[in-house]
Amino acid sequence: MLRPRLLVTASLLTAALSAQAAQAHLVRIEVEKVAPAKPLPGAPAYEIVSGRFFGELDPADRRNRIITDLAGAPRNARGRVEYSATFAIARPVDPAKASGVLFYDVPNRGNFIIGADPYGHVRVVSGWQGDLPEDAGLQTVHAPVAHGPGGRPLTGPVLARFVDMPAGATSLPIVGSIGRPTPRPEPVSLDTHQARLVRESRDGARQAVAPADWAFADCAQEPSPGRPDPTRLCLKGGFDPAFAYTLTYTGKDPKVLGVGFAATRDLVAFLRTAQHDDEGHPNPAGQVRWAVASGTSQSGNFLKSFVNLGFNADEQGRIVFDGVNPNIAARQVPLNLRFGVPGGAARPYEAGSEGTLWWSRYDDKARGRGVTSLLDRCSADHTCPKVVETFGSAEFWGLRMSPGLVGTDAARDVPLPPTVRRYYFPSVTHGGSFIGGFRAEGDPAPPGCRLVGNPNPSKESLRVAQAMLVAWVRDGKAPPPSRYPTLQAGDLVAPSAKAMGWPALPGAPTPDGKLNPLPDQDFGPSFQARDLSGVASLQPPRIRGVIPQRVPRVDADGNETAGVASVQLQVPLGTYLGWNVMAAGFEAGQGCGFAGGFIPFARTKADRLSARDPRPSLEERYGDHAGFVARVRAAVKRQADAGWLLPEDAARLVEEAEQSGVLR
Repeated sequence: MLRPRLLVTASLLTAALSAQAAQAHLVRIEVEKVAPAKPLPGAPAYEIVSGRFFGELDPADRRNRIITDLAGAPRNARGRVEYSATFAIARPVDPAKASGVLFYDVPNRGNFIIGADPYGHVRVVSGWQGDLPEDAGLQTVHAPVAHGPGGRPLTGPVLARFVDMPAGATSLPIVGSIGRPTPRPEPVSLDTHQARLVRESRDGARQAVAPADWAFADCAQEPSPGRPDPTRLCLKGGFDPAFAYTLTYTGKDPKVLGVGFAATRDLVAFLRTAQHDDEGHPNPAGQVRWAVASGTSQSGNFLKSFVNLGFNADEQGRIVFDGVNPNIAARQVPLNLRFGVPGGAARPYEAGSEGTLWWSRYDDKARGRGVTSLLDRCSADHTCPKVVETFGSAEFWGLRMSPGLVGTDAARDVPLPPTVRRYYFPSVTHGGSFIGGFRAEGDPAPPGCRLVGNPNPSKESLRVAQAMLVAWVRDGKAPPPSRYPTLQAGDLVAPSAKAMGWPALPGAPTPDGKLNPLPDQDFGPSFQARDLSGVASLQPPRIRGVIPQRVPRVDADGNETAGVASVQLQVPLGTYLGWNVMAAGFEAGQGCGFAGGFIPFARTKADRLSARDPRPSLEERYGDHAGFVARVRAAVKRQADAGWLLPEDAARLVEEAEQSGVLR
């Protein structure tokens, strides 16, 4: 009689120990606030739970060893590396109304919006970017600082670039990233003889600035050399915006930024599998059966690297995300690098496109990096997520999307595996227009750009694509076939007006020279290009050549033809561009970052003829306002019938067309 009882007790003890070990990486989750969410029509009542979670990582674990400099981080008494991060969860107040789906939104530069979900999904955000300020109301992760042997400072090359600075500025902060500048690491020495500042002209000529003519200092209020400051650069005589300046120096005390991948992995694994943390705090997400993630731009790059580096398996080998949606994400994120700049955006000397960029195995012969795919590690572990990739025109022009489709030789299409769908949103700016409606005049001009903004949206199509991903994961309902431009169909061509079929538009810029080039950059032997990891020991990188890229062809209006066209593109008001033109400064005349532009149609035939515009006018196309609205109604019906428009969006688009000023 005792033996069966002992077996049962031993089994329960083993299960308890296994459960404890399974969640040991997330030690504690602390809820700091619970507040009601703003009501959303059609959705159940929601509340937002926010706080901080604390984890620890075993540097010897094979799933953690890939984190750059983790071995040099401080250890606790258990030999683990500790970290903490913020989180926020929007959950139905009534757990019975939850769908069972955890939808994780990767924050972009710490920014986040979270609230009620019309489908009853539990929405989650958390911190992953360790170089952001932790007291600015952002989602952040507190990453440890790594040290060398014996506790000595860990050092390495650091690069900072200064472009389009204010005329006459004498002192600038040494920062990286865009949108939310982040401080670069402090130099080992303030001696300018141990660093280098180079001034570059538009023709590529480079000239070193004499060490006596600049300083690590603040001279905004004091004359050069100013007050010593390791976070600022002072230049005698001031900066000239007609030039670019590149600073390289030896930095110290790198944060282990790659911990951000593990923090996301650990939180989501805990939320979908554990009942409580090690101290008994309950899982605030409730019952979760499926987990999907979406990331936009920088955050989509994060998801690609997350999968590529093997973080879609938790420390017990279980899948983390069942599905992912990298949206408008052309690269990997330079997070798992010593002194990385995860908030960069495909600017000169920035890492991001050096790693693996394709979903199926491809031989990167052009750069000598062998056969790889983003799914190699998860395929070996049987933890690959289903993937719905979405992007638009600006990703080709400003963010170097081409190799992900046609490789680094641009010779043939790289096929997609059956677990990946790709949907292209043609003729949109980065993320599509967020203003909405039908505006013949376009959006306001993006900062620094010559052309008005592209008013073509993609949000309606993105919502459908994300719903398709959830249905694929939860219900096993496969999405429709991929729709995107290919070489085989003749959709992808060289980035020139002639190859694209660009119409001759008097007074308008052409696409020639607007593509952001993709250099083949060598960051030195300590840089692990495949994984965008390690140490960039060569700064600035050595440029070995330029990788060929392709862009979508266009029709007689200058609009792209392949992919999932929005209603606005089906009933166009002008030429919607994935590129724009820098108006002034060092980059004048080149592409304007990853902002798209717009060239409106003439209103009448007389206006068109006067301007010698070959594109039919609005009046010639639609007759009058009623004719325009009728065309929108027909396009809305086609889009809805094809499954690419939600009912609520369909009704709204028709109303926006009716309320518009088009041909009134």
